[in-house]
Amino acid sequence: MTKWLNSLQPCGALVMRLVLGIAMATHGYGKVIPHGALNHYTHYIASLGIPYWLGYVSAFTEFVGGILLILGLLTRFAAALIAINMLVAFFFVGIHQGSGIYSYILALAALAIMLTFYGAGALALDRRLGFA
Repeated sequence: MTKWLNSLQPCGALVMRLVLGIAMATHGYGKVIPHGALNHYTHYIASLGIPYWLGYVSAFTEFVGGILLILGLLTRFAAALIAINMLVAFFFVGIHQGSGIYSYILALAALAIMLTFYGAGALALDRRLGFA
């Protein structure tokens, strides 16, 4: 059974990448694309006591990082940035919002940390381009 499960590791990495990538790209899209959303988000970040320019970093990390994870391109770098973003979100937002949101944020952070350590897996552009 162990050999069979080990043979499915590339599929597991793909599922982790897709789940985290879709979640991040979806959340990031709402902060970057609609007219005025990025300005609104940076003001929200500033209201938390964080420098407003980190709102730009956060929004683009979620959107572009999510897309990179879906593609499996620069996976470890994108996952590391997303992990940092999610941990900051946990400490500044999630902890005050209740268990529903902070458990979700921690789950996303855990996925990002796992992908940072494990890499994209065999079914990724990283592997095809020689980045892995």
